Amino acid sequence: MDGTVLDTEKMYHEIIKQLCEKFRKKYSQGLQIKLYGLTDREICQTVVKELKLPISVDEFEMQMTDLAQKLLPGAPLQKGAERLLTHLHDYKIPMALATNSTDQAVRLHATARPKLFGLFHHKVSITDPEVTRGKPKPDIYLVAAARFPRKPNPKECLVFEDSAVGVTAGIHAGMQVVMIPDPRLDREQTRQATIVVRSLMDFKPELFGLPPFDDTPPRKDRIET
Repeated sequence: MDGTVLDTEKMYHEIIKQLCEKFRKKYSQGLQIKLYGLTDREICQTVVKELKLPISVDEFEMQMTDLAQKLLPGAPLQKGAERLLTHLHDYKIPMALATNSTDQAVRLHATARPKLFGLFHHKVSITDPEVTRGKPKPDIYLVAAARFPRKPNPKECLVFEDSAVGVTAGIHAGMQVVMIPDPRLDREQTRQATIVVRSLMDFKPELFGLPPFDDTPPRKDRIET
């Protein structure tokens, strides 16, 4: 969801930056990179520990959640996300949302964009009762695959990810992974992915046996008079 369907990563970083500045702490780019793909809880634990903030992890998480609820519903879509989701839905390719975010965060975005989030057959979050471990463990993807009506083999599933921990989760689940990395990520963190694209606009479904995009402009009727 975050960083793949929605361009929320920058917003999350701005929220964390604001909280850190309250304590006159610098939220560095190096620390930002460490947080890619982590759960909200892990983000809070890492920031509080790394910056030695005079605040508990619980309090930091509460403040971060409050700011997120105000700002995140306005997050823009990632380039090509709506095009891809609509295309796969039109061809009846079943899709699930699998995210390290909480169910509360998923509901927040689904309320803001009901039509788009309604394209998913189901949604699996880090707070799902069947998910005991978040990414980079494969649990979220295995639970998501098991909830499709046909219960596909993992090798029949294709994952879209923006973070190294997400890619690791997909690979360990036995699935193929398309990675759309943040440009600031070190290239070494993209090597596990099956394929790396700059944006979802560059993804070619036919490479994975899916129907290709029909980007042919509509032909104008040529009527001779």
